[in-house]
Amino acid sequence: MELRQLEYFVAVAEERNFTRAAERVHISQSGVSAQIRRLERELGAELFDRSARTATLTVAGKAALEHARTALAAAGAVGRAVGEVTDLIRGRLALGMVIGCTLTPLFDALAAFHEAHPGVELSLLEDSSDRLADGVRTGALDLALVGAAAAVPEDLETHTIISERLVVAVPPGHPLAARRRIVLRDLTDHPVICMPPGTGLRAVFDQACAGQGLRPTIALQASAGDAIADLAARGLGVAVLSASMATAHRDRLVARTIDDVETPGVLALIWAPTPGPAVRELVAHCRTAFGGGAGRR
Repeated sequence: MELRQLEYFVAVAEERNFTRAAERVHISQSGVSAQIRRLERELGAELFDRSARTATLTVAGKAALEHARTALAAAGAVGRAVGEVTDLIRGRLALGMVIGCTLTPLFDALAAFHEAHPGVELSLLEDSSDRLADGVRTGALDLALVGAAAAVPEDLETHTIISERLVVAVPPGHPLAARRRIVLRDLTDHPVICMPPGTGLRAVFDQACAGQGLRPTIALQASAGDAIADLAARGLGVAVLSASMATAHRDRLVARTIDDVETPGVLALIWAPTPGPAVRELVAHCRTAFGGGAGRR
């Protein structure tokens, strides 16, 4: 008894027709009929009543059908189990990371994954969040760390790591440092230093300015928060950062939340809705490294 014989038997039973069953399993009708006859000889009983136009199960056929389905399902499970192990032994993962993002926990997660599965080849690409999301959708990337304004892509699985409001950061002697309340319009009188387009923080800033009809002067752009802070500390402009980025430089910069920009900048992991075992394993390592993050959709 062979698995293909059981596959053909189930196909004929479900289609109730040898011709349609042959089309379903992609072989000739005579091939299906021959294998069913062979199976019947091995079992010592006819499985179908062929006296009518429709292939009808006999009593023996009805008794065999569920067992045949179970056997095929078990064989499929064996294949999937081996496939998952193989994927984690010698697979390949393509990762994406939004430009300007240097989160140590992500690198910790990659290191832990590599230690556990050294046969999996890892690659890492920096790009804008929009292009990274498109890469995950098309399958060019397996997992990506992206920035967004308030919301992450609805058609992908996500794990939010950071969700923070924008702040302006300036040296202690700057005119804005003395104010207790700062609104977006206050920034239009000063050169602004911020992230480049394609990052989550820049998306929040641009959307907020457009919503109020403001056109601030973007004097300098840098893809790293530390670089933006360094430039602001030297008096070259006011820095637009996230709250946690500014906190790291509180010894030389005064940070104030921009009161009328309530949309947060979000940093999140994204992956396809039906991930493979290697992606699931890496996501688990990321959750551990980031300590649970801010939540998951």
